[in-house]
Amino acid sequence: MNSAKLYVGNLSYDTTEATVRAAFEAHGEVTSVNLITDRDTGRPKGFGFVEMGSADEAQKAKSALDGTEMDGRTVKVDVAKEQTPRTNRSSGGYGGGYGGGRGGYRGGNRW
Repeated sequence: MNSAKLYVGNLSYDTTEATVRAAFEAHGEVTSVNLITDRDTGRPKGFGFVEMGSADEAQKAKSALDGTEMDGRTVKVDVAKEQTPRTNRSSGGYGGGYGGGRGGYRGGNRW
């Protein structure tokens, strides 16, 4: 494991960044805690990311905390995967209609 960033899942909606930070600091330096919230409602989504000071500290924290209880929930701790770039879906993606812009369905009456 060479990443110092960990995924933390199955968190209670009541869990705070301070709670997560305290749990992980017992296993090394915590450089950041980011709990993910819903963009529209601002409510927690039940997962987040913790960045540790080194890959070794991240491995220790993962081993110690995966499967343990935090705020009444059994948390899942794993190495965070690299985020893949998202495609922009707002335009429909295919030249204004279905069929790749080369004929196909465009949504209007053609007759």
